[in-house]
Amino acid sequence: MDTIQSLANGFSIALLPSNLLVCFIGVFVGTLVGILPGLGPPATLAMILPLAYGMDGTAAMILMCGVFYGARYGGAVTSVLMNLPGETSSVMTCLDGYQMARQGRAGPALGMAAIASFSAGTLGVLCLMLLAPAMSEFALGFGPPEYFALTAMALTLVMFLAGRSMIKALMVTSLGLLLSTIGTDVVSGMERLNFGQVALLGGVDFVVATMGLFAIGEILINLEQTAKAEIFATPNRLSELLPSLKELRECAGTIIRCTIIGFLVGVIPGGNPTIATFLAYGTAKALSKDPEVFGKGAICGVAAPESADNAACSGGLVPLLTLGIPGSGSTAVMLAALMLAGLQPGPLLLKEQPDFFWAVVASMYVGNVLLLIMNLPMVPLFANLMRVPYYIMYPVIVAICCIGAYSIDNSIADVWLMFIFGVIGYALTKTGFPLPPLVLALILGNIMEKSLRQALILLDGNVLLFFNRPICVVLLGTAAMVLVLRIVQYVGSVRSSTTIAE
Repeated sequence: MDTIQSLANGFSIALLPSNLLVCFIGVFVGTLVGILPGLGPPATLAMILPLAYGMDGTAAMILMCGVFYGARYGGAVTSVLMNLPGETSSVMTCLDGYQMARQGRAGPALGMAAIASFSAGTLGVLCLMLLAPAMSEFALGFGPPEYFALTAMALTLVMFLAGRSMIKALMVTSLGLLLSTIGTDVVSGMERLNFGQVALLGGVDFVVATMGLFAIGEILINLEQTAKAEIFATPNRLSELLPSLKELRECAGTIIRCTIIGFLVGVIPGGNPTIATFLAYGTAKALSKDPEVFGKGAICGVAAPESADNAACSGGLVPLLTLGIPGSGSTAVMLAALMLAGLQPGPLLLKEQPDFFWAVVASMYVGNVLLLIMNLPMVPLFANLMRVPYYIMYPVIVAICCIGAYSIDNSIADVWLMFIFGVIGYALTKTGFPLPPLVLALILGNIMEKSLRQALILLDGNVLLFFNRPICVVLLGTAAMVLVLRIVQYVGSVRSSTTIAE
């Protein structure tokens, strides 16, 4: 009853005209940030940080949260329509969302993305409201060994992203891990594998690599086609653009499971929404009755990463508000905004500032509704973008990519690096190598290396002590089970092929 009364009080604050306006501005800006590649929530939050100095703490947090989770909606738009992740966590949405668009089903893909985002966002806020104290205690149990175990489990899911060729997946995963070591040693700070190039001291930027592999690589593949580019025909009525009831029922279980996965990953300090989307996609494919359709336009392949992505945002606020620990670049900027407003996140926040906490929670419910209302009517507009001929669309995509790559560090070297990765993506796609394992390894490489080396220092170099930590045992055990299952499946398929050939 106290929770209901507190939430009702939070709604009374969140629905004040001034706070409602701030919430709308936040989610609208967040949607635009998600659509524009290269900008990202951390950079946007940093740019609006000065506004927090003159704002009420509650209004400032409502604005920043709106940008934070609003970007998750916008990231799906370019992923589906252009095969270009507006956000790093939207990479997995490209796999099936873009294929659905190529099949003339851009509308249902965007509709499912909006519905999954709304459902997961709402459920994630509910989990934040009810489980924040217990989840914060769980998160405190994560140290370097647990982070390493989590990344190891994520990499084993590469087996389910590999299609039929596990060997090729392992090869591109190794390439991704190798690329992640370029730059500066994560522990000693020494330069390594940068070939004397100052531009590579910071390593290979994930956004640059992703835009090159997916967007530029896709353009190079399509430029080979001598036939006239197809202009995708999409219906204009909203009712025809939404997923069918059968598809909604089919995706319901996926949305719930992936919401849980996303929230659990997000609540871990340092947990990355991108990791959550990879885990969710791999889980959805592993549990699907028709895993072979994933990557070819499976609507559950859109629902899974979008659900995990939005739930991870809610989970990411748990360590920030209850422990004062920012788990990502975005929440680190939020922490700065709270301190500018005179608020101190931590265990005493809920006790000393209950109105602030519950107003922020209530505003997230309101923001998710605003995003659903704002995004679904715009689905026909987004879907009709597919009518634009390729000779017009491709230069626009290249221009967007160049602006996005340059804006990350204001470096022309990033633009050239993006085109290099475009050629790599083209070559890998033409030779049948999957791109997602490379991307996942590139994301997790630095995290995995840093966690492993810190863990070995903590455990005095004794690897066996990993198995004295319950969370490590669960995560590594799950990774081992996934690996064994995929190897058994691979061996079985090879034997079947040999038998048929004989």
